[in-house]
Amino acid sequence: MLNKYPLWKNILILVVLAIGFVYALPNVFPDDYAVQITGARSGTEISQQTVDRASEALEEAGIAIKGIDREERSALIRVTSSDDQLEARPIVQQALGEEFLVALNMAESTPEWLQAAGAGPMKLGLDLRGGVHFLLEVDMETAVEQRLEATSSQIKRELREERIRYLGGDLSDGNNIELSFRSEGDRSEAFDIIRDRYDEFLLDESTEGENYLLNLSLSEQEIQQIQDYAIEQNLTTIRNRVNELGVAEPLVQRQGADRIIVELPGVQDTAQAKRVLGATANLEFRLAARQDAPRASTESYPFRDEPERTARLEREVIVTGENVSNANQGFDENGMPQVNITMDGVGGDLMTRATRNAVGRGMAVLFIEFRTEMEQEVVDGQVITREERVEETSIISLATIQSTLGSSFRITGLDSIHEASELALLLRAGALAAPMYFVQERTIGPSLGQQNIDAGFMSVVVGFILVLVFMAVFYRAFGLVANVALTLNLMLLLACMSIISATLTLPGIAGIVLTVGMAVDANVLIFERIREELREGVSPQLAINAGYSRAFVSIVDANITTFLVAIILFAMGSGPVKGFAVTLSIGILTSLFTALVVSRAMVNAIYGGRKVESLSIGGKLANV
Repeated sequence: MLNKYPLWKNILILVVLAIGFVYALPNVFPDDYAVQITGARSGTEISQQTVDRASEALEEAGIAIKGIDREERSALIRVTSSDDQLEARPIVQQALGEEFLVALNMAESTPEWLQAAGAGPMKLGLDLRGGVHFLLEVDMETAVEQRLEATSSQIKRELREERIRYLGGDLSDGNNIELSFRSEGDRSEAFDIIRDRYDEFLLDESTEGENYLLNLSLSEQEIQQIQDYAIEQNLTTIRNRVNELGVAEPLVQRQGADRIIVELPGVQDTAQAKRVLGATANLEFRLAARQDAPRASTESYPFRDEPERTARLEREVIVTGENVSNANQGFDENGMPQVNITMDGVGGDLMTRATRNAVGRGMAVLFIEFRTEMEQEVVDGQVITREERVEETSIISLATIQSTLGSSFRITGLDSIHEASELALLLRAGALAAPMYFVQERTIGPSLGQQNIDAGFMSVVVGFILVLVFMAVFYRAFGLVANVALTLNLMLLLACMSIISATLTLPGIAGIVLTVGMAVDANVLIFERIREELREGVSPQLAINAGYSRAFVSIVDANITTFLVAIILFAMGSGPVKGFAVTLSIGILTSLFTALVVSRAMVNAIYGGRKVESLSIGGKLANV
């Protein structure tokens, strides 16, 4: 029958709209302002007594508490306004002391029944929700030094395998390795091996007393390559760590020769971000020193969880975290947490060679952390801030080698599941090729983001209302149908963005406004086609059918072109550009559905299957 959808099609449309309503609904519930409490050290538990102390301090200050959410290692105290939130932070921090970190955050207020259905609000970008901005600087000198240390260890290992005796091999000032030999013959053999296998070095021979020296120096070109590799590897590692954190639409990009910008939307707890992202650390695997090992060939390190306890380790590094290809947290046969590690091909070979003759000895995992400390002092009445870069090396695991290790093994002796999970995250995300230091840290508060949200929301509302008025006045009943379809289009757009966890930014709001105009465009094409058919004397039923069927090709053609542009923007752009592209592409799809399918279903329900003498579509009315 003309202008009638079958029952199954109407039911399908209603089901799609119902699902859209459920998944768009969480966006109606705004996030609550909150202060978040976490431990200053990784693994610190948040007890009920800690929360009670913070609550009592807020009540004494006259700040109303809206609610409290406590988990094992964090707690959220909800307050009623951004002003209360800003006031509450220093109060809670003073009440709890330096053992805990207090940060601004936002807490979801989505009802539990919606959460049970998997529905949640859209994620908001840095410009809307607030978040943290970091500027990190890569230590290029240490990058070169670390490469030289690793290469020096490898060269000495190969010389031992070739049975070439050397007296010592250390890093000298500058970008050099200096090897010492007893005889000129040993030096000559070493010269030939190093020249053939390590073409990145410039070799120079000299003598010092009875010792024959071989100096290996890096060329300027090789130093530049090492530094470029360091920052690119750090970029990759930081991106992996951000992905492990689950931050939506982060920005990680290089700035200049040695700096990296990181922006994390929605993250107000800078301490938590720094512990994982900002843990500018590396990992090294070393054998425990033998009892009779000379002191010069060993180093003593404290344990991370027991600083008063130490162990002596060999100076030579077996492998670093750079050789780890995968790591997962698990449990041993006694139910204790462990980390299962898989090395890459090179790392597996090095581990096998190092542990083949070391069964029964201990192997340690060293955690080397670099951080920046700011010290302030008053000089001549002025506050002078000095930056001090501190390196802390500690043992996180020291286990006995039970058998020759290969590319897969496990780290045990960890204190908690949280520690095992965090170590697996760092290993899985990759090691930093060089230490990095925080040179700038900025928090964009939720209150500033709320101002952007309000401004963007107002622009959408004003544009939407103007379109609704225009369509109702100009196209009468059909205009009202278009207005309902337009409202449903916005609902479906919000639902789709919520379902795929897309991030809304200010450019994304611009994409929504553009989507509103494009959706109206499709309805205008259809309605004008119906008017044209009516002017030519076609009956109302045939005019409706012709209007939708003949305008279909033009509408799809125009939207496909725009959709392709959105895909290109998404592929080529980054940050806000991607946010705009995502919103635009989803808006195109929902606009096509509501303009061609939903509005047609409503028109069919009004006019289909019965005799119609005229259509309320504005302009000249056509009689049968």
